[in-house]
Amino acid sequence: MPSIGVKLYSVFFKFMLKHRLQGRLQNPDSDVGGGGSFGVTSRPEEETVAAANPSFTDGVATKDIHIDPLTSVSVRIFLPDTCLNFSETLNKPLSRVAGSDPNLSAHRRNSYGPAINNVSSSNGVTVKHAHNQDNYRRNSYGCSSDGVGLKSESGIYRGYNPMGSNFRKLPVMLQFHGGGFVSGSNDSESNDFFCRRIAKLCDVIVLAVGYRLAPENKYPVAYDDGLKVLHWLAKQSNLAECSKSLGSMRGGGADLRKSDGQWHVADAFGASMVEPWLAVHGDPSRCVLLGASCGGNIADYVARKAVEAGKLLDPVKVVAQVLMYPYFIGSVPTHSEIKLSNSYFYDKAMCILSWKLFLSEEEFNLDHPAANPLVADRGGPPLKQMPPTLTVVAEHDWMRDRAIAYSEELRKVNVDAPVLEYKDQVHEFATLDMLLKTPQAQACAEDIAIWVKKYISLRGHEFSY
Repeated sequence: MPSIGVKLYSVFFKFMLKHRLQGRLQNPDSDVGGGGSFGVTSRPEEETVAAANPSFTDGVATKDIHIDPLTSVSVRIFLPDTCLNFSETLNKPLSRVAGSDPNLSAHRRNSYGPAINNVSSSNGVTVKHAHNQDNYRRNSYGCSSDGVGLKSESGIYRGYNPMGSNFRKLPVMLQFHGGGFVSGSNDSESNDFFCRRIAKLCDVIVLAVGYRLAPENKYPVAYDDGLKVLHWLAKQSNLAECSKSLGSMRGGGADLRKSDGQWHVADAFGASMVEPWLAVHGDPSRCVLLGASCGGNIADYVARKAVEAGKLLDPVKVVAQVLMYPYFIGSVPTHSEIKLSNSYFYDKAMCILSWKLFLSEEEFNLDHPAANPLVADRGGPPLKQMPPTLTVVAEHDWMRDRAIAYSEELRKVNVDAPVLEYKDQVHEFATLDMLLKTPQAQACAEDIAIWVKKYISLRGHEFSY
């Protein structure tokens, strides 16, 4: 059973959530800032926002991008420091390193090894290491990220800018936060913490999607926003490739230039729209979708639309998706919906309220295709064309049985669709602010990383599950 602390926090959480949902249902126009179709992607009065930090102070750099001038849709990019390929630096003879000990030439570096001073990498970046472990933060390559394009010559901090060509290409993961379509945000402290954890464990670039919330923007706006970000990713990749082609036609040279501390793509159509982190480090041919709670519904929708689009999304290819306790419901209750209807944090009555806020009054139906994945007239591609799907469920979550049933339908048509069920856990046990630092939340993220790496590894399926 969940701990006493979880039970007490659940009571407080449900009281506050019920108050907010009923208030919005009775006064749908009372939320300021809706602004028509522009919408809102967060509610700062309800949760703490984590500021973006475009440096690798804790192993992951982040930045926020507003991708659509007509709406409030945005993404937060989480770039792990493993994108900085220091393998050549570490394999160089130590005789080239000033002040190094020649007796260490055969030393194999690891994250606990001694520091080496003033190591110069092939991309012209000097990485300075301190022997004082109290003031030195290590990363998995045994080096610090001080000076990796983080400061200008004048000493003014400008954030990370890719320099040189010795970098790794990383898979891209689109992450959709939970909150019942009416709350939550991609830049909240809890979502920021979770995405940093996933970026490190999976070794991927995470794009946390800030989709528009209900009731200001009802169905299908949140779903369309998720698909819009996938198309934006494809556009970024195509613009980057276009700039490379133009650069080679005009005599080669770097297609990315730095001027006055700002990156731009030279001589390319749409130059100002190219995102340098994704242009240099992103590999959209290895794209994974991950959604928690209602974000799982959005991820599943985006996956189906990606299958329908096919080569129209090139070079983006969705190779897998992860549905964490998806927000499914239906008019015919399952066993868990009957037994656990008054479960922790999100009980069934409050979830029905959130569906009423998300769906229009004319469309409201618990068997709506957005709510019930098992309805016969859901539309979209055949299930056998869906990408591999990992489903995470919790023992004390009333939504678990329907998520398991959806996974079973996928397995019937030979889709790789395992289910991970966590004993004594509740809905959002791996993403809720209070539970993020529990051993179960850490174990869940590690399990997700093991499975995801089967489909994003360049060396094949060396990971078994």
